[in-house]
Amino acid sequence: MNSMPKNKKWSELSTATRVRIILFGLIQVSLMIAALVDIRKRPAEQIKGSKKMWTALAFVNWIGPIAYFVIGRKRGVAADIAVSE
Repeated sequence: MNSMPKNKKWSELSTATRVRIILFGLIQVSLMIAALVDIRKRPAEQIKGSKKMWTALAFVNWIGPIAYFVIGRKRGVAADIAVSE
């Protein structure tokens, strides 16, 4: 008896499951991009740790970008991040 579930093909998934997969993927990529943009534009003095470390961690599923936004940025420092024109 095989207790391991069979891997399903994309076409075998329900529409709701496909939508959830796409939605979670978009959220994950958006978090990563937001973290990378913030790291790039924020002065190093406003980041706890090195920019290189946080850039690498931003690529770690979910936890990297969330960790950057929660603990990687210094609090109480005015963020003078100019929008590129």
